[in-house]
Amino acid sequence: MELLAKLKKGYGIPVLAAAFLLSGCGSDNPASSEEPQQNKTATVEQTAMKTYEPPSMEKVPAGPLGESIKLGYKLMNETNTAVPNNVGNNLACSSCHGTAGTDGTSPLTGVTAVYPTFNPRAGKVLTIEDRINGCFKRSMNGHPLEAASDEMRAMVAYLNYISTNVPIGIKERPWIIKNSLQTVPTPDLANGEKLYQQSCSACHGADGSGTGPTSGPALWGDKSFNIGAGMGRISTTAGYIKRNMPLGEMGGVKQGSLTDQQAADLAGFILSKDRPDFAEKANDWPLGNAPADVPYELKIKNQ
Repeated sequence: MELLAKLKKGYGIPVLAAAFLLSGCGSDNPASSEEPQQNKTATVEQTAMKTYEPPSMEKVPAGPLGESIKLGYKLMNETNTAVPNNVGNNLACSSCHGTAGTDGTSPLTGVTAVYPTFNPRAGKVLTIEDRINGCFKRSMNGHPLEAASDEMRAMVAYLNYISTNVPIGIKERPWIIKNSLQTVPTPDLANGEKLYQQSCSACHGADGSGTGPTSGPALWGDKSFNIGAGMGRISTTAGYIKRNMPLGEMGGVKQGSLTDQQAADLAGFILSKDRPDFAEKANDWPLGNAPADVPYELKIKNQ
């Protein structure tokens, strides 16, 4: 396995802190003096927007738009059962983006305000619909939604709703904290296995198969994310674990108490396990400059 070989070799080097989950990516291009007035307004408004609280589902408007937002919320929480033909594992969007993307684990609040945007992994500008379907193909190990389907419209409507009042074209969302370690220590897989059984197995299963899409998602095996998912990178997985796990005290470990080394050990152990392949993986980062911890070979290699 490519990844296992890299894990044994070690990741004790700086890695790029770009996690390309649906939480969004800012533009790599600084605004020019000719930028649209809309973006100038967003730049001014964002300086005062240090925090953001999305509207609650109790305030969803009545009528067709409200019904679409509610369907989007359902799809976020019940993805694998709501659209089973598009999901190839036992995960839901909320498996990673907790509370349908509104809590601090991997927030989606304000995400529609930053799209369309350039995505280095794709090597092109993506719309929010493109990004949603990227997650269906990778994190959900499934198939994209039809662009004009009720389900796609509903997901965009929901993401727009939890982005209410965030200025279109905003360059930074200060309330978003990326789940990524700048430098990943060389993982100790044996210690990772020990920590996993001590503090993770009760929710995620001793065999990694999980106990439910939101209660304890599958972390490896056929029912988990595939190798092309953002969580397939050790910097992202370790960062997510360090910030968010466990959700409650488990095996004497409290949320936020893990060291970088412990988080790397856990991530290394989890990612050393078998998971579904992603047929298109070699085409990622077509312009080069791929992060150092991409766990598979690419057609375009970094110089």
